[in-house]
Amino acid sequence: MVKKLHTAGLFFAVAALLGQQPIGQAPMYKDRQNLLVYLDDSGNSHPVGTVGEWEIRRSHIIHSLQLVMGPLPEPRASSLDLQIEATEELPSIRRQKITFRSAGGDRVPAFLLTPRGLRRGIKVPGILCLHQTTSIGKAEPAGLGGKPNLHYALELAERGYVTLAPDYPNFGDYKFDSYAHGFASATMKAIFNHRRAIDLLQSLPEVDPDRIAVIGHSLGGHNALFVAAFDPRIKAVVTSCGFTSFAKYKGGNLAGWSHKGYMPRIAEIYGNDPARMPFDFTELLACLAPRPVFINAPVGDDNFAVSGVRDCVAAADVVYRKVYHAGRNLQVIYPPGGHDFPPQAREAAYKFLARSLK
Repeated sequence: MVKKLHTAGLFFAVAALLGQQPIGQAPMYKDRQNLLVYLDDSGNSHPVGTVGEWEIRRSHIIHSLQLVMGPLPEPRASSLDLQIEATEELPSIRRQKITFRSAGGDRVPAFLLTPRGLRRGIKVPGILCLHQTTSIGKAEPAGLGGKPNLHYALELAERGYVTLAPDYPNFGDYKFDSYAHGFASATMKAIFNHRRAIDLLQSLPEVDPDRIAVIGHSLGGHNALFVAAFDPRIKAVVTSCGFTSFAKYKGGNLAGWSHKGYMPRIAEIYGNDPARMPFDFTELLACLAPRPVFINAPVGDDNFAVSGVRDCVAAADVVYRKVYHAGRNLQVIYPPGGHDFPPQAREAAYKFLARSLK
């Protein structure tokens, strides 16, 4: 009990530092596969059949995410102060190395890629492109090294989109101690930064602010889901090799999720135990409904077991179909191969984005 009180004290202290109200507690759902129920304040179960009833369950999911990640800071109306460090003119696009203000003196490094020859007054979709776990960070999706299969910010810009590829904390050129600045996880700091990146995309004269999407692989794959859960401005999501159910991640050992690069509370409070976790990816995926979501889940992915992906998709699909009648908006492919985003999968994802952002 002493440990629980101490943890709660830290939690409320962090909330105060970030200008947040404490988020308290959320109902604990034992069955994360059946999403068509919600619990009332007395713990009684009720069926979900309408959008309004689903929104109750969804609010519990968003609440539970913050129990693990820490509270989402309130948006601050501070200047983005976009600064251009270098510009490179390619045959069909302009690639710029930039920084923008996240909050206070914190600046996020990124690459901004803009199609050349856009007609004046014509606005195109903007796509936030999140990198995998790689030391070069943002440079990989921007086409400056790493794996060619992960150059999606470059490829999408060549297809006519404005793309923005920021660094995750402590990758690429971005050094930032999330915990020293009051965050409970690097995950929540990344979510905050990514929301500021959306602010930046929406501020650009070439970008249609109502057509914003996010794409990512691996680390970027789950961060695409995380930021979309908290930001309704994102109209479509592509996640590649980004998740599986917690019970099927590394045999149920969540240590890989609980280091300082992710969410330490998974170990500190929940003992790296899927059964004790207040949320799962079944719920996270469903809370994006009815927005279009494309999932690339190779059958040989040794990081995110495909059987757990199938569990998550099956649970979320019920919400898409029965609550929103939007089953076509949840699309998944299971290509051969391992932890990768091969050409055919990317082509399918790009076609999905084109349809979703018309």
